[in-house]
Amino acid sequence: MEKLMENEVFRAFTTYAVIVIVKMMLMGPVTAYFRFTRGSFANEEDVARKPVEERKKLLVTHPDVERARRCHQNDLENIIPFVGIGLLYALTGPELATALLHYRLFVGARIFHTIAYITVLPQPSRGLSWILGMLVTFSMAYRVLDKIFLL
Repeated sequence: MEKLMENEVFRAFTTYAVIVIVKMMLMGPVTAYFRFTRGSFANEEDVARKPVEERKKLLVTHPDVERARRCHQNDLENIIPFVGIGLLYALTGPELATALLHYRLFVGARIFHTIAYITVLPQPSRGLSWILGMLVTFSMAYRVLDKIFLL
């Protein structure tokens, strides 16, 4: 592992993977923030200490909470493949500049996607950032297959 950490491409991958994983992890507290500030809870036990008449008012969905949840779900659908494919890509020995371009574009796209989702920026801003992230991941996947394809 120590030898692997001397590889600049692997270190770059590790850096950017940690950034997007932490970003994804922060979506939980963002969702919780919206739940508390909007008074929108999903489970009976979350409001069990409230008076009965107030419970019904709190066990409702709120558009802001659902938006944060969908943003988090989108992160799960995109960041996990990036981490797996990005790791394989890093292990194929790409040029550092090319790897950095892939990693930076993906991280930038995901951060912008979250901003666009949570602050409700008009489309196609969110859609374009999602497409960019997907294209980066597909590009790395293609490069991995091109390098190691063996059937």
